[in-house]
Amino acid sequence: MPRYLIERTFPEGLQIPQDANGKEVVGRVVDRNSAESVTWVHSYVNDDRSKSFCIYDGPNPEALRRAATGNGLPLDAITEVTVLDPYFYTASAS
Repeated sequence: MPRYLIERTFPEGLQIPQDANGKEVVGRVVDRNSAESVTWVHSYVNDDRSKSFCIYDGPNPEALRRAATGNGLPLDAITEVTVLDPYFYTASAS
């Protein structure tokens, strides 16, 4: 399955409470994603939480767009990515 970096902008800041309400919100996102065969792997956010950079697995960019729309999430950019592991180079150089 292809892997993607999703960039999002949250002008008011991304707010997910770290309690049962947050768990419910995230659970709904995961459930809606699964309807599109999309898996949220993890996300990074900047200090003021106005930008997120999320790693997703999914069949294609269109499925990622449908999942974002279904979840009411902004979507600035989708980039297909692969892993570049620097330790591969140091281990194979020996």
